[in-house]
Amino acid sequence: MPHNNNRDYTVGWICALPIELVAAEAMLDERYKDDSSGQYTLGRIGHHKVVMACLPAGLIGTNAAATVATKMVFNFPSIRFGLMVGIGGGVPSEASDIRLGDVVVSQPQNGNGGVVQYDFGKARPGEFETTGFLNAPPIALLDALSVLKTRHLLGKSRLGEYIGAATHRLQFALETTRTDMLFESNYEHNGGSTCRSCSKERLVNRRPRRQGPAVHYGTIASGNQVIRDGRIRDSLSSKLGGVLCFEMEAAGLMNNFPSLVIRGICDYADSHKNKAWQPYAAITAAAYAKEVLTVIHGNQIATTEVADDAIKAV
Repeated sequence: MPHNNNRDYTVGWICALPIELVAAEAMLDERYKDDSSGQYTLGRIGHHKVVMACLPAGLIGTNAAATVATKMVFNFPSIRFGLMVGIGGGVPSEASDIRLGDVVVSQPQNGNGGVVQYDFGKARPGEFETTGFLNAPPIALLDALSVLKTRHLLGKSRLGEYIGAATHRLQFALETTRTDMLFESNYEHNGGSTCRSCSKERLVNRRPRRQGPAVHYGTIASGNQVIRDGRIRDSLSSKLGGVLCFEMEAAGLMNNFPSLVIRGICDYADSHKNKAWQPYAAITAAAYAKEVLTVIHGNQIATTEVADDAIKAV
């Protein structure tokens, strides 16, 4: 059966980094021949035909994501919605026991659409300012979240299955819990590519977790600045009403490309951040995205507005 009709594709999947695209491709049930331009990965998850794209090398942030999304919708005019899938910096708190490898999903709450945009230094140098709340994901995606929450509570999640298959296929080593170290917000990294020289006395004491990655639903903060300071992380989260993670692309999509944002936590957005957990976190996010698609039925796709029409209506 030919798969080269661009109008057959209804789901757009966008990644910022190559490691995220590798994880995404590992979730395909079937991969089709790539498009002639070489810009997209084409395939199938369940009964959905999915087109995947990665931001151009060296380009990050909200503007780059918006450009990729706009081109994708132009080239694949039947796309109904997008999935922005990749890694992010977690914001652990008393309310949210976020660990490395966990998944954070954008969900509307407190009057916002699940993603809040901020700018650094727009009002006054050295300070952050909220620049607006962004649109909520389409109803089909929010319905899928409700279904998955129920399945997870009933112990019927397939997240572990998808993660296990991908880590085996890609031969990514699972980071052990010994390397998941959360330091006090005001304790700076002591140099080097690891935390071997950092004081273990400044670690936050947390209960051991025996189960696999947890999924957290709530607000994601998006902006063009990398957050790598625990005090700024906590202060900004407080000013934004409590966020679960920081990332750098979603704000470029939400008002122009109806999307759900899914982030695997690879660091704690502090000075101790490194790349050790990025491959595994990319897989956990991609696995959850696959699970989302498996619970969305064809009739929900058919009744969801085409993304291009949604963009024109903005």
